[in-house]
Amino acid sequence: MKIIKTTNEMRSLALEEKISEKRIACVPTMGFLHEGHLSLIKRAKQVADVVVVTLFVNPTQFSPNEDFAQYPRDLQRDSELCLAAGADYLFAPSAEEIYPAGYNTEVTVKGVSELFEGKFRPIHFNGVATVVAKLFNIIHPDYAVFGQKDYQQTLVVKQMVRDLLLGVEIIVAPIIRENSGLAKSSRNTYLSDEQKTQALVLSQSLKLAADAIAAGETKSAKINKIMHDNIEKSAFSKIDYACAARAKDLTEPEEFAHGEEVVLLIAAYLGKVRLIDNCLVTIK
Repeated sequence: MKIIKTTNEMRSLALEEKISEKRIACVPTMGFLHEGHLSLIKRAKQVADVVVVTLFVNPTQFSPNEDFAQYPRDLQRDSELCLAAGADYLFAPSAEEIYPAGYNTEVTVKGVSELFEGKFRPIHFNGVATVVAKLFNIIHPDYAVFGQKDYQQTLVVKQMVRDLLLGVEIIVAPIIRENSGLAKSSRNTYLSDEQKTQALVLSQSLKLAADAIAAGETKSAKINKIMHDNIEKSAFSKIDYACAARAKDLTEPEEFAHGEEVVLLIAAYLGKVRLIDNCLVTIK
């Protein structure tokens, strides 16, 4: 596995692979990898000849009051994990490589990016769309693999790819969880052992709502209330959202139709740590 630090070298190597008629899969990450990221690399290996993992803590998707400076970083550890998972390249550029002096352009995806996360983190998806577009322009992948845990992000990236005719197939891999049910996340390193147990309220709330849907509930307000009520009686201090929405576009009807695929989305604070989780269900 090669570790690449510059956009010019990464672009040249990707072009060589393309000339050799190799299929390239890109796995964008912000590093501090865990089993969830490794599952994305393994999925990428199933569909492509060459796997490029990108490692870049993207400053433009963090608001000034968020954890950009504290976000965990460990290039040596991440490179060893990428190598063991079978990645061919680890692209780890500096901020100056991705945002050179004089940079003054960003990508905005309207609609789906303005909901949920977009309401509470208003600059977030502009940063995500911009950096992903840049990575795709450098690597020119045939496939890109993202995790379902950032469900709204996958919809934003899919919309951008369609709208800008980028020709990249977006693959969404399932959430990887601890044995306890806690969704794997780099931000779990912020949690104490006690908080990791308390954080299970999120996956439990999703299950309660999913069980209600399986039992025949179709009204979004009742589904949302099940999640809110369970979280509010826990150690979580603030709920940004706990909602059921259409999986295809995150719209929120008063009542879901039979056969509709629904995503249950939660974002809430446990102390100072903001955690997200979701699950997909189908209305019976």
